Amino acid sequence: MAAPGARSCNLSGLLPAQTSLEYALLDAVTPEEKDSLVYQYLQKVDGWEQDLSVPEFPEGLEWLNTEGPISVYKDLCGKVVVLDFFTYCCINCIHLLPDLHALEHTYSDTDGLLIVGVHSAKFPNEKVLDNIRSAVLRYDITHPVVNDADASLWQELEVSCWPTLVILGPRGNMLFSLIGEGHKDKLFLYTSIALKYYKDRGQIRDNKIGVKLYKDTLPPSPLLFPGKVTVDHVSKRLVIADTGHHRILVVWKNGQIQYSIGGPDPGRKDGIFSESTFNSPQGVAIRNNVIYVADTENHLIRKIDLEAETVSTVAGIGIQGTDKEGGARGEEQPISSPWDVVWGSSDSEVQRDDVLWIAMAGTHQIWALLLDCGRLPKKSELRKGTCLRFAGSGNEENRNNAYPHKAGFAQPSGLSLAAEDPWSCLFVADSESSTVRTVSLKDGAVKPLVGGERDPTNLFAFGDVDGVGISAKLQHPLGVTWDKKRHLLYVADSYNHKIKVVDPKTKSCITLAGTGEASNVSSSFTESTFNEPGGLCIGDNGQLLYVVDTNNHQIKVMDLETKTISVLPVVKAGTAVVDGPSPGATQRTVPTLPRSAPSITLAPVAASPGQTLQFQLRLDFPPGAKLTEGAPSCWFLTAEDNEWLLQGQVASGEIESVSNQPTISLQIPGHCLSPEAVVSVRVFLYYCSADGSACMMKGLLFTQPLRITGAQPRGVAPVELKYVF
Repeated sequence: MAAPGARSCNLSGLLPAQTSLEYALLDAVTPEEKDSLVYQYLQKVDGWEQDLSVPEFPEGLEWLNTEGPISVYKDLCGKVVVLDFFTYCCINCIHLLPDLHALEHTYSDTDGLLIVGVHSAKFPNEKVLDNIRSAVLRYDITHPVVNDADASLWQELEVSCWPTLVILGPRGNMLFSLIGEGHKDKLFLYTSIALKYYKDRGQIRDNKIGVKLYKDTLPPSPLLFPGKVTVDHVSKRLVIADTGHHRILVVWKNGQIQYSIGGPDPGRKDGIFSESTFNSPQGVAIRNNVIYVADTENHLIRKIDLEAETVSTVAGIGIQGTDKEGGARGEEQPISSPWDVVWGSSDSEVQRDDVLWIAMAGTHQIWALLLDCGRLPKKSELRKGTCLRFAGSGNEENRNNAYPHKAGFAQPSGLSLAAEDPWSCLFVADSESSTVRTVSLKDGAVKPLVGGERDPTNLFAFGDVDGVGISAKLQHPLGVTWDKKRHLLYVADSYNHKIKVVDPKTKSCITLAGTGEASNVSSSFTESTFNEPGGLCIGDNGQLLYVVDTNNHQIKVMDLETKTISVLPVVKAGTAVVDGPSPGATQRTVPTLPRSAPSITLAPVAASPGQTLQFQLRLDFPPGAKLTEGAPSCWFLTAEDNEWLLQGQVASGEIESVSNQPTISLQIPGHCLSPEAVVSVRVFLYYCSADGSACMMKGLLFTQPLRITGAQPRGVAPVELKYVF
C-alpha cells in the first residue's frame, strides 16, 4: 500500500514531466547545464501537491541478500532507491548489471543510495527462489533482491518491459524511470542530482541497511556455475568454461586438471596463462591445441594457445557493441555478449575449419569470424580476421526466413554443427524463443526445428511437451550438440531441467533424461535430475554425453549405452581434492553416534562404474513401536577419505515410519579414483514403545567395503541393512 496521504500511481504519471526534461537535456551542452536541468526538474516534481508514490512491497515475499524483508516506507525512508525490474534470463537485464555495480561502488547506503532488484519472472522456472538465488550468485548481485513471483508490483506500476529502472525519492516518491539498457549516463546523472537535492533539504539518512550476502555463506567448490563444455576428440581432453570462477579448465578424461587459465576474479588481460583473465566465459571450441572462448561479459572472443601457453583477443574491443552488421577486423569489431562458439568451414563441400561461428546473444544474431580467407554463403570473398553478421536481423523474435538477414533470433545461446549432408547446417538453441532452429551452411536459410509457434513475435510459446515440430515445447534451452554417429541432436532444455533428444529428420523431440525437478540426483536416465543444464557435448565415439549441470556446479556424464549418469570428479593435479559440495545445496552436519551404537560391518561387495547400489533398511522394531513425532529419524551416507563416491548423490534423508523404511541409492561414479573404498550408513532413530511409556534414541553404523571392478554394470545391486532391536 502507498504511504499515508499519497496517491498510488503507475509510471505513466511521470511521463509528461520526464519527457520534457529529456528533450531539454538534448540541447544542454555542459555538465553544469545538465545538472541544473535535473535539479529544476526535481524542484518541480517534489513540489507536486501529492507524491507519485510507489506501492509498498507486499507482505510474504521472499528476499535475498538481506537480513529480512524490507519496507519502502520504514527501512528505505530517507534513501534514494533504484528499483531494478528484471528477470534473470534476459540478456538486456544482464547488460544492465555492470551499470548497477558501478553505481553501487560510487554511492553506498550510508551516502543515501540503495538498489533493490525486483525479480519479475518471464518463465515459470524463474519464479522459484532457489533458481533466483543461483542467478544472484552467478551474476554477483550484491544488493537486496525480492522475488515478486506474481509480478504484483510490476502490474501496479504498469511496467512494460525488462529491464526497467524506477528511481525513488526519500518518501517512496517516484522521480524517474529508465526503460531498457544503455542509459548509464542518465542513471548516474539522475541519482547523483537526486542525492544532492534531498541532502540540501536534510531528507537523506546515512543509516545502513541490513544487507547479508548469500554468497558469503557458501563453501568453496572447484566449479561454480559452469556454462559450457567441449571435447578434444584427438586427446580426449575436456574443456570446461568454469563461468562463475571466470576461468577455463582443460581436464583429462578422468577429471584431472591439466590447465587452469584465468580466475578466480573477473578481468580482461591477455598474456601468459598465469596472467590472463576472463569475465564469465561461456562457449568453448578446441582444435589442434587451440581453444576459442566466448568471453561473454568482456564482449570478446579469446584464443588460447595450449602449446605457447598464451591467451590473446581475436574479436571484440572489450566494450558492449551495438553494431548489427560487422565487417571489420576482429580486434576492431565491437561485439555483444557472445554466448557460444563452434568451428566450421567457409566451404560447405570441403571441411577447412576456417570459420568460427558465434552465437551473439546480445544482438540476437549468428556471427562468423574468418580464421582464414574464405567465402560465406551469399557473401563475396572475405579477408582473414573479418568478423561479421551471418544470420539474424537483430530484432528479438522467432522469425524464420530463406534470407538469413531477414530472419530473427531471440538470444541464441547454443550452437552445434552438422557439416555432413543431408544436414549441412548449424543447430541453434534460441533461448528466449524456447526453440531449436537450423541455419543452412549452403544458403544461410533459417528454418524451425522444434518448439515455439508460428507467430514470430510470440516469445512466450514455452512449456515442457514431447512432440513433433512446434507441437513440442521447450523452456529456455541453452545448449545443443550433434551426435554424428546416430544422427540425433541433444538439447539442454535448461529451465525444464531436462536433456532432450531431437531427430531432425522427423522433427520429433522427446525427453532423454531428467524428471523435470530441479535437484541433484545421478542414477538412471529416468530417475536422474538436473538444475538448469547449460551446455553439453558428445565424447568417447558417441558413447558418452557430457552435460554441464550449471546450478549443481558439476559436469554430469551420461552413458548413452548403459543409460546411467555419473558425476565427473574435477581433480587438481597431484592431489586428492575432488569436486566439492555444490554451492546452494544445503549441507547437513552428520551428528555424532552414541558410544553405545552397534557397528555392523558387511561383507565386501564388488561393484562396477555406473552401477547403482541400493541399501535397503530392514530394521526390526519392538512390537507396536512408533517413531517419535517432532524428532525426525534420519540416515546419513558417508565415505571418509573417499568423498568422490558421493558427488551428486543424495547423502541424507528422513525415516518417516516403521513400516515404510527407505532405500538408499548410491551410484558408483563412471570415473573412480580408487579400486577400493568404504562407505558407511549412519542411522539415527527416535521411537517410543507401544504404550508410550518410554521413548528412546538409538544409533546404528553400517560399514560397507567396496571393490571397484572394470566389468560392465550389472544393473541395480541390493544390499540389506538388517538389525533387530
